[in-house]
Amino acid sequence: MQKSMNHFIDEGWIDWAIEMMEAGFESENLYMLAGTTRPYNQFELQDLTTKVLKDLGLDYGDRELTIKNYVYYLIKTSLNNPATYLNTLRILSDICRELDYNKNYMDFYFLYYAKNELKDFEEQFYWNGANRNNIDLIIVEKSNEWIKKYELEKAKPL
Repeated sequence: MQKSMNHFIDEGWIDWAIEMMEAGFESENLYMLAGTTRPYNQFELQDLTTKVLKDLGLDYGDRELTIKNYVYYLIKTSLNNPATYLNTLRILSDICRELDYNKNYMDFYFLYYAKNELKDFEEQFYWNGANRNNIDLIIVEKSNEWIKKYELEKAKPL
């Protein structure tokens, strides 16, 4: 996702490369990325990550699809772990903002601010009816709705 949005390459990419190797993926470029240390040369890393993604058959050319797939991954991996909700919502909120407040991600934008407010205050004004007792249930409900919509779109024949 970060590659399709032209973000800087950072430690997260190195960690990802190591995780990919641990999962059994192999490529000379993947090994090089996993072994990269500071200081990072963005020009070299941009080229190297492009090669790694090509080696692994991961296409990031369709920006919208790449973002949707990344959002799906984030939601699925955090769905049953309430400790991760706030961080996941922060990332989704950043994506929403970066995409000029794309309507597909607005629920996550508002849920992030609602949950964040409820950390410190009894009330919030971002999500109607949300409070400390039900915010996680709302997050799960909206996440499941998004996943269902994503999976239905993905299942449509071309």
